[in-house]
Amino acid sequence: MDDQNKNLILATALSFLVILVWFVVFPPEEPVIDPNAPEISDSANVPAVDTAPVAATAGSGEAGGETAVAEAARIAVKTDALSGSISLAGGRIDDLKLTQYNETIEDGSPQVTLLRPEGTAGGYFSLFGWAPGGALDFADVPGPTTAWTQVGTGELTPETPVQLEWSNGKGLTFQRQIAIDAENMFTVTQTVQNTSGADVRLAPYAEVVRQGEPVDLKGFFIIHEGAIQQTGGSLNELSYKDMRNLGRDETWGASTEVTAVDQNGWLGFTDHYWMTTIIPAQTETFSSVLRYEPQTDRYKTIARRDAMTVAAGTSATVETRFFAGAKEWELLRNYEREGVYRFVDSIDWGWFFFLTKPIFRLLHALNGFIGNMGWSIIVLTLIIKGILFPLAYRSYVSMAKMKELQPEMEKIKEKAGDDRQKLQQEMMALYKKEKVNPASGCLPILMQIPIFFSLYKVIFVTIELRHAAWFGPFQDLSAPDPTSIMNLFGLLPFTGPETGTLMATIFLGILPLLLGISMWLQQKLNPAPTDPTQAMVFAWMPWVFMFMLGSFASGLVVYWIANNTITFIQQYSIMRSQGYKPDVLGNITSGFKRKKPESKAGK
Repeated sequence: MDDQNKNLILATALSFLVILVWFVVFPPEEPVIDPNAPEISDSANVPAVDTAPVAATAGSGEAGGETAVAEAARIAVKTDALSGSISLAGGRIDDLKLTQYNETIEDGSPQVTLLRPEGTAGGYFSLFGWAPGGALDFADVPGPTTAWTQVGTGELTPETPVQLEWSNGKGLTFQRQIAIDAENMFTVTQTVQNTSGADVRLAPYAEVVRQGEPVDLKGFFIIHEGAIQQTGGSLNELSYKDMRNLGRDETWGASTEVTAVDQNGWLGFTDHYWMTTIIPAQTETFSSVLRYEPQTDRYKTIARRDAMTVAAGTSATVETRFFAGAKEWELLRNYEREGVYRFVDSIDWGWFFFLTKPIFRLLHALNGFIGNMGWSIIVLTLIIKGILFPLAYRSYVSMAKMKELQPEMEKIKEKAGDDRQKLQQEMMALYKKEKVNPASGCLPILMQIPIFFSLYKVIFVTIELRHAAWFGPFQDLSAPDPTSIMNLFGLLPFTGPETGTLMATIFLGILPLLLGISMWLQQKLNPAPTDPTQAMVFAWMPWVFMFMLGSFASGLVVYWIANNTITFIQQYSIMRSQGYKPDVLGNITSGFKRKKPESKAGK
C-alpha cells in the first residue's frame, strides 16, 4: 500500500471519528438563563416612545397575566386552513390549528397546532398594541392582558371580520378590527380616537412571542429554525442560539438587536414547515426588533412603527398583516404577488438556491401533472440525466477509449517499473497522442454533487414533500424507508424498527438495499482496479453508501436508485457504441474468484 492510499484511508477514518466525537462531546445546547439578570416587569418591557423610540415593545409576563388569558372570553376563528380562537385578554391571536395538516400519517392523527396560549406548554402567540409617550402612562393604553370588548357577536371567518374596543376613560378609545382571508393571512387594523382635548403621542407595534425553544426543534444544519427577518435589502436568519447571543441591552435586561427598515420588511419565526410573520405595510418604515429575555426564556420578534402624534379631536389608524401557516410555495408566491416582498424566500433554499429553486419548481409541476410525488421524482431524474447527457456522453466515450488503451498502459507500467516520474511522462504522452482526458470520467460525478444536495434540500425542506405518498408502504417520501426484513419489506401489516435505532441501521429497508445493488452493478461495468487497496475501497463503497443513506428520506433514495439505473444504461450503451463491450457478468464472477498465490519459484 503506497502513502497516498494510506492517507486516503486515514483521512476517511478520521473524518468519521471527528463527526462522532463532535456529536458526543457537543450535544445541542439548552437555553442558558442568567440568574443574576434583573426581573422584567411589564412596564419595563413597554418603554415610553419618547424615552426609547426604537426599543423593543410590549410583551407579556405581568402579574396575573396567565390567569387573565386563561379566564378571558374567546372568539372562534374558522377558515378552510385554520381553526382556533382569539383571546379577548389583550386581543391576542394565540390559539391556531392547521386544519389541512396532521402530525403523522396515521389515521386519527391530531391536526398540527401552530399557536398556543400563554401559560400552556410551548406558549406561542401574537400581540398588537400601542406604546405610550408624552403625558401618557402605561395604564392609558391597552396592554397585553387588557380586557377588550367585542362589538357585536359572531366568529372570525373570511366573510365576517371581528371588532374589538377598549376605552381608557380619559378620552382615548382604541378599536381593533381583525380580518382574515380564505387562507392564512390576518389583517389587524388598529385605530385610536382622541377626544381627550389634548394631543397624545403613541407608537403602534406588533410582535410574536415564543415561550422557550419549540419542543420539536430539529436542530439540523440543513434547515433554518428560529427568527427570520426581511429588512428590504437582505434576508437575515438567526437561530435561537443566535438570539441568545445578541448584544445585551442593560436597560431592558435582554439580548436585543434593532434594525431600521425603510420599506419591504417583515419578520417572525420559522419552523421546519410552519411560520408566523408580522408584515407591516411594505411602503412603511419601522424598527425590526429581535429580542431574547433570559429571565422568562422568551424569544420575540417585534415590528415597531415610528411614534405618531394624534391631535385632539382626530384619530389615527395603522394596518398590519400577520401570516400564520404552512410554508406552501404556491401560497407564499400568491402573497408575494400581492406585495409581500420576497416572501417565497422564507423557505430555506440553501446555498445552492440557484439549483434548488428550479429543481423544486420542476418537481412541483411534474407532481401537478402526474399526481404522484414518487413517480415525479423518477421523471425528474430522467430530465436531469437528459440535460447532462452531452457531458456524460463525452465522459463515457473517453472512458471507453481508456479501456482500449489498457494493454498499452500496462506495458508502460512494466517498462517504467518504480520510476514514477517516467511513468507519468509516458502516460501523459499516450493520453496526448490518443486525445484522451483521464479526468473526464469525474465530470458527471462532480455535476451530480450539487444536484444531489439541492434535491436533498428540496425533499427535506419543502412541505410539498411532507407526507407525500408513492405506493404501498411508501406513504411519506420525506421519511426514511419504513420497510425492513422484519416485516418482509412491507408485506406484513406492521412497521419495521424505529428510525434512528441500531435495529433500523442493521435491518435496512428495500430502498437502501436496491441502492447498494444499483451502485454495485454500476461498478461492474468496469474491471476492478489492479491496485489491491483501490479494489478494496471500490468493493466496499456501494455497501457503505447503502448503510449511510439508509436513514435518509426515502424520496432521496428513490432519486439515487433511478440515477444509478439510468447511468448504468447510458454508460453501457455508449461503451457498446464505441466498440467496447463491457463484460458485466465476467466482472461480477471475477470478484468471487480467489487469486492463486504466486509460487516462490516464479519470483
